[in-house]
Amino acid sequence: MKNYILIISLLFSLTSCDSKQNKQNYISENQDQSPLKESITRGSVIYDDFCVSCHLPNGKGVTKVFPPLANSDFLKDNQAKSIKAIKYGLTGEIVVNGITYNSNMTALGLSDKEVADVTNFINNSWENKIDNFVTPEKVSKL
Repeated sequence: MKNYILIISLLFSLTSCDSKQNKQNYISENQDQSPLKESITRGSVIYDDFCVSCHLPNGKGVTKVFPPLANSDFLKDNQAKSIKAIKYGLTGEIVVNGITYNSNMTALGLSDKEVADVTNFINNSWENKIDNFVTPEKVSKL
């Protein structure tokens, strides 16, 4: 009986050592991610929850109703206004890729961190290559 308990204890300790090693490997792998990549990952979840129904999974929106975010000249040329639109909503006419839009976008109630994350996701998705790492501090200053 003592041998049986000893064997079970030994197996348990080996399993728990392996578990600790796996956890350390997981932490090390995730520490290699840049703050931008982490923000983009969080932003994709926010986009799926709040933005996808109007701007669609491909970011192309609905012509003359909901402006595109994919390859958007407005987004590239108006980063501050785009961030404010996500944070506070947007009313009035805007021109995106030569098409006029006049829909209302209501405020989504997102925190500064969520606004930063979803902006980073949009800035780095589809055909967008906007070199502007948005932080919660940048959002709060707007």
